Amino acid sequence: MKKVLVVFLLMLGIFMVACEKDGFTFIEGEEMLPAGKNCSSYDQTSYAYSFRIKGLTSSQNNAFFVGNSFFNQNWVEAPSSTTARDGLGPLFNNASCSGCHFRDGRGEPYSGLGLLLRLSLSGSIPEPIYGGQFQDHGISTADPEGTVEIIYTEVQGTYDDGTTYSLRIPTYQMINLNYGGMDPNVLVSPRVGPAVFGLGLLEIISETEILKNADEFDLDGDGISGKPNYVFDPYHNEVRIGRFGWKSNQASIPAQVAAAFNGDLGIKTSYFPNENYTTGQSVLATLPDGGVVEIENDDLEKVILYCRTLAVPIRRNASQADIVRGENLFRGLSCNKCHVESYQTSSMGNIQPLKNQTIRPYTDLLLHDMGADLADNRPDGEASGSEWRTAPLWGIGLLETVNGHTFLLHDGRARNLEEAILWHGGEAQQSQEAFKVLTAQEREDLIAFLRSL
Repeated sequence: MKKVLVVFLLMLGIFMVACEKDGFTFIEGEEMLPAGKNCSSYDQTSYAYSFRIKGLTSSQNNAFFVGNSFFNQNWVEAPSSTTARDGLGPLFNNASCSGCHFRDGRGEPYSGLGLLLRLSLSGSIPEPIYGGQFQDHGISTADPEGTVEIIYTEVQGTYDDGTTYSLRIPTYQMINLNYGGMDPNVLVSPRVGPAVFGLGLLEIISETEILKNADEFDLDGDGISGKPNYVFDPYHNEVRIGRFGWKSNQASIPAQVAAAFNGDLGIKTSYFPNENYTTGQSVLATLPDGGVVEIENDDLEKVILYCRTLAVPIRRNASQADIVRGENLFRGLSCNKCHVESYQTSSMGNIQPLKNQTIRPYTDLLLHDMGADLADNRPDGEASGSEWRTAPLWGIGLLETVNGHTFLLHDGRARNLEEAILWHGGEAQQSQEAFKVLTAQEREDLIAFLRSL
């Protein structure tokens, strides 16, 4: 028995050393697996967001790889010999899904790298000429709508211990407009493409579970009043709780994917069968397109399955002393009241590995008022101009490894995790102020915890 125990410990030690050489220490345990054994990925490289979950059927595995191809390859303008991938534009923000979600991760706050601008007048009325989204690219026979220019202004601040910091405030301008003047009352909301892994798990959290954390009128008096955004879902043809997008304005992955194809790439689908230009851009109506729909339902379903079945990276170094201290601070500062740590997924859908899983996404999928400094002043469904969905935190520590940057928040204004925390206002104002009171070591511990996710 002693020999067996010694051999086991030696083997365990070899495994731990091997993992440490790869830059992290893996300790088996539920908290290390944010999406369960089958839906968590052990990869820590620049492809950490791009692995499929385990346990798919043979046909689902095949669909994943086809979906991956459609997600990553560029679309081309019509007519083309590549009929399965033509129909781009005539206006668009990027030529591929991965152009905004490189390696299934986050975009950057720059044109062509994942940034887009939502437009509307009061309520949800699209801008008369430029529609609901500003497209700064066009095919060879179409002028883009214009150019996006970002001007950053640095604002200085000070922690309670005297340490200084700087935040950058972005100002957006749409210049070189090619289709006439824009309504001066237009509301503009900049959005950076979020990471797309783990979506299938978030999609099958029951609405009942989501609503358990809702407290729209702050009945418990803690200053936090998360609420759902109820939106029409064209996939289910009914109103449902939104859970995707920066303001939870899409209720299902099919709706999110089809809307992105239409708005971002100018690709028509059965859900959004119209081109993405307006009557004020009628000159574009004479241009050739890729057909009645430009991605067939069968191929669209494969892209949807791909987005549903991307695994979530495991945590790293969770038992490290500074990370343990940081996790305690995360809870002590009440960050977990919005970034809810865990859920149980339901048994919905036909992808078995996603069902009945304990997951740790660190989000409540609800809308919260984040204060005037982060407000875009543009309503979206039931979301006000200062309300945003709580962003999931799982996998955030590998952002720089995968995407080569650490730009955070809805418009990428935060250059790192520290700045993202400092931008929190509104319902998160007390937590932000408590963060500023921490010692330098405590701030480092909290950041170390977030980087371990």
